[in-house]
Amino acid sequence: MEEDTDFRIRFSSLCFITDHVGFHGTIKSSPSDFVVIEIDEQGQLVNKAIDELICKISKVLPEPSNFTKKTKLDLQNLPFEEGSNKEASTLVECSNDDQNPQCGSEKDTINNGTPECEEEKVDGLGSLLDERTNELLTQFACDVKEKWNSKTELVGPSPEFSLGKILDKNQRAILHSAIRQKFPFLITVGKNSEIVVKPNIEYKELCLLVSEEEAFDFFKYLDAKKENSKFTFKPDTDKDHRKAVHHFVNKKFGNLVETKSFPEPNYNAGNPNIVITVRFREKAHKHRKRSLLEYQERKVIYTAFTLRKENMEMFEAVGFLAIKLGVISSDFSYAGLKDKKAITYQAMVVRKVTPERLKNIEKEIEKKRMNVFNVRSVDDSLRLGQLKGNHFDIVIRNLKTQINDSANLRERILEAIENVKNKGFVNYYGPQRFGIGRRVHTDQIGLALLKGEMVKAVTLFLTPEDLDDPVNRAKKYFLQTEDAKGTLSLMPEFKVRERALLESLHRFGMTEEGCVQAWFAFPHSMRIFYVHAYSSKIWNEAVSYRLATYGPRVVEGDLVCLDEDGDDEHFLNSKVHLVTEEEESANTYAIHQVVLPVLGYNIQYPKNKVGLWYQEVLHRDGLQTCRFRVPTLKLNVPGCYRKILKQPHNLSYQLIEENDIDVRAEGSHIDEAPLSLLISFDLDASCYATVCLREIMKHDF
Repeated sequence: MEEDTDFRIRFSSLCFITDHVGFHGTIKSSPSDFVVIEIDEQGQLVNKAIDELICKISKVLPEPSNFTKKTKLDLQNLPFEEGSNKEASTLVECSNDDQNPQCGSEKDTINNGTPECEEEKVDGLGSLLDERTNELLTQFACDVKEKWNSKTELVGPSPEFSLGKILDKNQRAILHSAIRQKFPFLITVGKNSEIVVKPNIEYKELCLLVSEEEAFDFFKYLDAKKENSKFTFKPDTDKDHRKAVHHFVNKKFGNLVETKSFPEPNYNAGNPNIVITVRFREKAHKHRKRSLLEYQERKVIYTAFTLRKENMEMFEAVGFLAIKLGVISSDFSYAGLKDKKAITYQAMVVRKVTPERLKNIEKEIEKKRMNVFNVRSVDDSLRLGQLKGNHFDIVIRNLKTQINDSANLRERILEAIENVKNKGFVNYYGPQRFGIGRRVHTDQIGLALLKGEMVKAVTLFLTPEDLDDPVNRAKKYFLQTEDAKGTLSLMPEFKVRERALLESLHRFGMTEEGCVQAWFAFPHSMRIFYVHAYSSKIWNEAVSYRLATYGPRVVEGDLVCLDEDGDDEHFLNSKVHLVTEEEESANTYAIHQVVLPVLGYNIQYPKNKVGLWYQEVLHRDGLQTCRFRVPTLKLNVPGCYRKILKQPHNLSYQLIEENDIDVRAEGSHIDEAPLSLLISFDLDASCYATVCLREIMKHDF
């Protein structure tokens, strides 16, 4: 692998706040040398027994019958596992995720029989309209269908039929739904209490791709807006035809629904029938008013657990769990990201999976060096930042003094630890946030996304390293050919993110629009991760400039946090104060109160040289007009504030000879007996242990 010179230059230019000499050593010789344990909001370690956790356990919900859910990524081409005994000739199916998925049930069927409540609306259309209006509406519908069936193009403006003014709002709502359910090939539009009926051109377009029966049922499904339901088109062996259907549905209704292909149950491996399944996107109905009874009936299952993983990226771990549980990656929530080359413990919550189902995969995931425990039902998901911090147990091996330093090593180590314990460290974002050692860093992808350069962002994501392994051979092939289908056949199945992106590129193409759709193969937390990486890089540069320009004193125009107990990185603007000339002269504030903005649309900049520096950097990177919103990817970046200094808590350490440690460093010998340092400490959320160690050791890793 080529040396990541840009990365090394970037991090070697970072500042120190302490003045001790430091020492050399090796971290992360093995994952067991770097143990990270999340600390929840109540200050409890998440690897403790369940009865020690503060998170209140809600009453365990019963597991729904035959509860299954298909993964959006579907990287192993998983077949449906539903218990339906229906024959493959069934034309169209619809199921409710949280109920029995057998499509013949009255409760879940939309297209094979109108639900009772919908029947009332359709049958009641005559009672809502007078007889003459009802006849004219039916005639209008027949005329539209006749024109379409005769393949005669409608000349002039689209025909309309007015039902007149309906003053009662509830009656209008019932009419809108009843008409669209009875005539899915029509649409209704409200104009100042008037209901106007028009031909549904999108219905006609879909009929060019699928049967009219499918189009009829699909638009009924869309209008019904039944939560957690699915719609399935007829089985289809033509990949190009399926691609066209995917493209149509996502282009027309992508903000409302998402599509996925699955092999039909009991398919023939030699000539598989593939079905396209449509389901409503998350939050599609979140803002609908519901009665308490409705809410309780539709309550989503949330299962919390502690994840232990070893030497694995968190996104890779989530992707693997998603496949095994039959859900999508965005069904998982977590409080923070964790290191790859480490043993980490963190809290997670998965939606639509019962505790029993999660426990059933324990044996399978152990093979990937993952474990789940403290499994229980809870009432809601986690959000990023919903933690107090992290506890670290770290072994630093092969200790030695700095070059040309003849001082006693033990004294140097003691001096360094006590200095940082008392004075703190510069609160840089750590190198792992940017992709240490890689040709392309995560912040480069984030910058491309902020500038709307979607194709460039995809290209950067799939840029190979200078390694000859299956993953990088697949990436090289793609950059040479842009053949997503061929690349998928080369990409190992454990590369969840890469395969998800490639599947979407195969479906939508390597165009700007296709690449936008491809990014939606990732959950929101992963898309926003890259934008945050760019903001983090700029913050690192800003704090270096701030300390180089003004040192540790607080000056006029600095921003300080007035809320000492506030949640770091979530300070309100009202809690951030601009230092005045008088306050600088009076030394009103200390350096540990100074914050710098992390880029976003809702932050203020310092009113001194640092503020000017921010504007110059944004201009340098082509973001002088950036509003820090990427509407096409549904990304909004409000920004926040971050303290420039932090301190470790509960720090303890022990020096020990190497041969006393169970896991020996490669190449070490007992007769040499080199020293190792066992150090433990707690850090606040969003602080990096590698950055704290850098300040202690005065050594870049």
